[in-house]
Amino acid sequence: MHTNLLCTMNYPLISEYVEAIKMAEDNFEELSYLRPVLDADGQPVMSSGNFAVVFKMRNERDGKLYAVRCFHRDQEGRAESYRLIEEELKDVASPYLVSFRYIDKELFVDSSQTDETEFPVLLMDWVEGITLDKYLRENLDDQYALEMLAYRFSLLAQWLIPQPFAHGDLKPDNILVREDGTLVLVDYDGMYVPAMKGQKARELGSPDFRHPLRTEDDFDEHIDDFPLVSILLSLKAISVSPLLLEEYGESHRLLLSESDYRDISQAPIMPTLLYLLSIKDFALTYSIFMSLITHSRASQGVKSTLNDLCSERKFSNMFSYTRVYENNNEAWIEDEKGVRYSKDGKKLIRGGGMFEPYEIHAGTEIICDRAFSGSYWSDGSGWNHLEQITIPQSVKYIGQNPFAFCGVSVICNSWNFRLVDDAFYSADRRHLIGYYGYKRDFFVIPEGVETIGNYAFAGRGLKYVKLSSTIKIIGDYAFQGCPLLEKIKMSDSIKTIGQCAFSNCERLQEIELPDGLISIGSFAFSWCMSLRSITIPSTVLNLGVNPFLYDRFLTIHNNAYLFELENKTIYTQGKRFVICCLSQDLSFQIPHEVTHIGQHAFYGCPFRQLYIHDNIRYIGKDAFDNCYYEDFPHGYSMQILVSKGRIEWARKYISSRVSVKEIDI
Repeated sequence: MHTNLLCTMNYPLISEYVEAIKMAEDNFEELSYLRPVLDADGQPVMSSGNFAVVFKMRNERDGKLYAVRCFHRDQEGRAESYRLIEEELKDVASPYLVSFRYIDKELFVDSSQTDETEFPVLLMDWVEGITLDKYLRENLDDQYALEMLAYRFSLLAQWLIPQPFAHGDLKPDNILVREDGTLVLVDYDGMYVPAMKGQKARELGSPDFRHPLRTEDDFDEHIDDFPLVSILLSLKAISVSPLLLEEYGESHRLLLSESDYRDISQAPIMPTLLYLLSIKDFALTYSIFMSLITHSRASQGVKSTLNDLCSERKFSNMFSYTRVYENNNEAWIEDEKGVRYSKDGKKLIRGGGMFEPYEIHAGTEIICDRAFSGSYWSDGSGWNHLEQITIPQSVKYIGQNPFAFCGVSVICNSWNFRLVDDAFYSADRRHLIGYYGYKRDFFVIPEGVETIGNYAFAGRGLKYVKLSSTIKIIGDYAFQGCPLLEKIKMSDSIKTIGQCAFSNCERLQEIELPDGLISIGSFAFSWCMSLRSITIPSTVLNLGVNPFLYDRFLTIHNNAYLFELENKTIYTQGKRFVICCLSQDLSFQIPHEVTHIGQHAFYGCPFRQLYIHDNIRYIGKDAFDNCYYEDFPHGYSMQILVSKGRIEWARKYISSRVSVKEIDI
């Protein structure tokens, strides 16, 4: 039976709510102990949506923060719906949900829109965080953050799909990312609970996230299935290739739109998504999405596949256990050698600089990322000359090569790892953690190895490395600063080359990127001064921040359709985004189509002048680094030219060592 009320109610204007909230102690009935939190201008902190405005409030008694939601548009049956939702969720304990109370006739507002004076509010716990879309765009240059966002969202999907209730309006604006990266759902206006069975939907959700065939009659526990998987598909694709958001996204949506759903075969992004099918996790998500386009609701098989996507081991072992956070307040102790351990002795956080052998304490279970690692300096001064290290049997997890840039021999007593032929592997030998050999010019990575870990070969004196046919990932900094490396042979299995993977390999002369490669990380081949030619394969979907920084003699050939190459400059398709410029001409003209200049894009370019035309809206960090006189024999500095009125805008982005001048066009 349809129980929604048929009457229509008028509500105050947002400006009228603001005035009422300013005098909260006088205008609230039950909640008179709340006071508005004010911004720098003395106005209540607030945000508004389609149906309501939300105010940030503080409990004067205990300081606890709340969100008070005040409605400015009518919604049929709102009061009864919130009563049913509150009853359904009162016993559901989940970090994905926020507790709330719907209080009728709670706030007095003097309104010109209605004769009514008392209006309902929704009281919710305040969530400190930002919307998912804002978080995504703020972290496009952070691969770890993007991967973890997709992972955490897959856990949310795994939890929500089997529930007997549904959110009803899933979109990035209604998903907050807390400071610790965890997710929470807000705005329950369109929620379905079992007590509403047989009713019509109060709202249908955003067209860019709902199923294309959904109507008001589709109102049950399955209405979230499609938007969950659609959002997950976009997040996973963006985690592989962040530039996809710039190429296909819009401010109000991610990679797919309402029109794409109606004829998915003609969606502009589909050829790109097909390239990603070689990545197992993405292929699983894609298969679920295509199934839901046809059937609109998740089958038991879909739920099982989601379970496969939510493998905690992959991310927990790789990131969470061994990662060291800059502002970590975790208590630690230091032994007589200066080595830091967690207070319980289970985690080795950081090793000291020492020359004598060292035995890691028995009972240690985790060795954190780069625990004993030195640093890369071209003269070798950053090395840690640790002579020998002994790993006890208790160690279960080891992070990014803990002995990078170390002159060390390793003795391993843990069954969770294998030390074979100067190389250190996981127990199943699928992951190569580090190489510590000195007396050879070449190394052959054995078959079965799938990933070369971060910093695995960093600083080693090899001239030639042959990669196995099973390797899929070359990690960040994997071969950084290998001073003698001249040649490396890659197999077609490789999908990802990480950040700075071959940076500062000064003698590297020959490298052929394999067909099937998907991602080339930021600065991957930076400062490879002997490299003369490289071809970007057609399958590449992601280029990080200037992958060829300061490769002044390099000739690039491009076969990737997502990118354009002109005058030794790489742009995204359509030339909207400048990724990197290697031109050594003294003059250069930025194409009129360009709207964004990427980080370090013009690093070290010798242009005397460069005009930043008015279509350019964004300049990345250090875009013109090393374009000043110290780096050039003629003693000049690049001069940036902008049109009248744009000099203050330009100075926000451009180093003070590069001059900026206004000109008349």
